[in-house]
This record gives sequence, C-alpha cells and structure tokens, in this order.
Amino acid sequence: MAYISAVNTIKFPHQISQAELKQFASNLFSESFKDINRLLEVFENAGIDSRNLCVPIEFFSANTSFKEKNELFNKYSLEYSVEVIEKLLSESKIDKSKITDIISFTSTGLSTPTLDAMIINKMHLSPNVNRTPIWGLGCAAGVSALAKAKYIADANLDAVILLIGIELCSLTFIRNDTSKSNFIATSLFSDGVAAMLVTGENSKKLIQNNFDIKITSSQSKLYYDSEDVMGWEFLNEGFKVIFSKDIPSLVKSDIKNDLHSYLESNNLSLSDIKNFVIHPGGTKVINAYVESLPIERTKLQNTVDVLSEYGNMSSVTVLYVLEKFIKNGFENGRGLMMSLGPGFSCEMLLLEMQKHS
Repeated sequence: MAYISAVNTIKFPHQISQAELKQFASNLFSESFKDINRLLEVFENAGIDSRNLCVPIEFFSANTSFKEKNELFNKYSLEYSVEVIEKLLSESKIDKSKITDIISFTSTGLSTPTLDAMIINKMHLSPNVNRTPIWGLGCAAGVSALAKAKYIADANLDAVILLIGIELCSLTFIRNDTSKSNFIATSLFSDGVAAMLVTGENSKKLIQNNFDIKITSSQSKLYYDSEDVMGWEFLNEGFKVIFSKDIPSLVKSDIKNDLHSYLESNNLSLSDIKNFVIHPGGTKVINAYVESLPIERTKLQNTVDVLSEYGNMSSVTVLYVLEKFIKNGFENGRGLMMSLGPGFSCEMLLLEMQKHS
C-alpha cells in the first residue's frame, strides 16, 4: 500500500492582488484590444483574490527572451524546491538519506539534466535515488505523479518517495502575444512549488503524523482527438498557451460519466466520497463539477479557497488543496483526487482518509 505521509507548499514573496493585476493588464493590453473593458471582466469573474508569483509585476512589462525566462525558471525552481523539501523533511522528522525515489513534474520550463538531478546534487541526496522526471502533463501531473508513486510503493514496501512539483507559469508570459488565450491566461495562472512524501507499508512508520491517507486506486483517461483543448504552442519567444473555453462543457459531458464509471468499478457511488480533492481549473470548471456531478458547493470549499488565495498554479494546485484538507481537517472516509490536463486527459485517485484520535 502507498500512503501520503506529508505535504508542504510555497507562498512566494511577490504575491499580488488580482485587482492590481487587472490594472496592470489594462495598461499593458489597452492598445491591443478595442474591447479591453469587456475582457477585463475575466479578472473579476475568475474567483481569485490574489496570485502567487515568483517575480515582481514589473517583470512582465518587458519583452524577455525564452532563454532569459528559462534560465530564471531553472534558478527559481531549484531555489524554491530545496526550500520546500528541507521544510518538508524537517517537519516530518525524517532524514534525507531515507529517500529511495524522487518524482519531479513540471510543464513550464525546460532542463536537461532534469530538475530532480539538480535537487539531488544541491541537497546531496543519495546518488542511488531512483529518478522519474515527468514533463508535459500540465495540470494533470500532480495526480498522475501520485499514481506513479503508488506503483513504486506497492512494489517496494520500504519506499520513501519524494514528489516535487514546480510550476512557474508566470515565466511563460509572452509580452507581445496579443491573443485572447494569452489574455485569459494572464487573468488566471500563477506560480507554485509543492513537495510530498509517499511511503510504503513498512516505511510509513518513519513519519509520525495525525492522519492516514492511503492511495487505493488510480485511473487515467485520454480523450481521442482533443489535443487542441489545452497545452502549449512552441514559438521562438517561448510557450504560447492553448486554453479552450470548452473545458467546462467537457466536464459536463465526458468527465462526469467517466467519474461515475470509475467509482462504480470500485463498488462506490458519489455519495460514498467524503472529501473532494479537486484541481480548480477556474470558476467555470468548478461550477461545472457542482452542476453536473452533482455535488454541494461546500464540498469544494478547499478547492475554491486555493484558487482564491493563489490562482491556478497548474499541476501543483491540487497539492495545495490537499494541504488545506490536512491543515483544516477532513471527514474520515473516502477521498477523490482529480485533475484535468493536456491530451485532453483526466487523472483520478481514490483515497482512504483517517484522522488519528
């Protein structure tokens, strides 16, 4: 069995209010869009109060080359990854020598050697750590990485698996991209770094905490001929966002049915799920979950709160949501963890969640 034993996240020093970003976007794009005032409504309707940014707002005023942005991505990714991992290990009271595997995931920058190799070098982790770098799964990568951690822990009961997710979406911003998809992304996406420890049946006892979260099952689904729903177009200037307005409709039509089928295959129904650990996507996606599944909006309060406090941090957002459940408390019983990503794809996990008395 695989257990989620610890989670930690980063709040960046350049966190900024959505109102400030709206004004900044108005100044930046006013000459490019005749209907700028109508478009600016997306900032107010995004369900976001503040955004988590790794750079100050002034950074976005200049045309920055892909090379410069990617160098910053690697610099900040390493710096903040080490910070959150050290905090995670300290709070978990576990020595770094116990780590057997590392799974790193991102979609917002490039590095070869991969970030996990940089982290191992910087922190002097064991040179024999098994490495699994994941790139390109977008918002779905956090849940997918946990599914892969389950396979490792099921095969090695002594496994201590470090998961590290880094998404610096702000560094993909292209100043001279005047497309509406870029404008919408400017109202939604932000930066996040999250680390997690997953342990096997034997190694679980190495970490003392007041909860048990067991990963019991996982499912991946790729939808044919949907590559244009979300992803990147690669330009000389960097990563140009592809973000379809059809995502809420896909939740209502396809995701709903696949979720119910997944639960039925595990002899469960929606009423059996006590804790919904769901990646927000955006307000319209949250509304689509509430209306189509259907579930009470209060069941997604942690999802709503993370979106409001941080913005959409791509793959790591769902780990911020899980951290909220651990800090704020959860109901004993089943949990569902879910994210959508490029492909178009859906990743789902079933959890058994118990608080210690």
